[in-house]
Amino acid sequence: MQEDILIPLIVFSSIFGVVYVYLTTRNKERLALIEKGADASLFNTGKKNGIGSIILNLALLAIGIGIGVLVGAALEQAGMDDDVSFPASIFIFGGLGLVTSFFVNRKLEKE
Repeated sequence: MQEDILIPLIVFSSIFGVVYVYLTTRNKERLALIEKGADASLFNTGKKNGIGSIILNLALLAIGIGIGVLVGAALEQAGMDDDVSFPASIFIFGGLGLVTSFFVNRKLEKE
């Protein structure tokens, strides 16, 4: 009975701990660079992913998963074991959706 409470508590506290350590370490590194006289524009050199890129990635992943479910159902109707057909097709088509989103995002960045 206590596992029902203990497992989510451990998972969320672990996620919080990792995020907290990451953010505090990043802040300390930035403060140290600023104290040594580094320019603040140094922190803005990374590529910014907009919300459109994230939405595109999630949309193509969802489309891939949906196609994977349909193909898994078709394979099950064709006689394949459903314990194999559904996970395999979901992962294959979900991965294809992510690969497609990578190439689409790369093409959009060039424009």
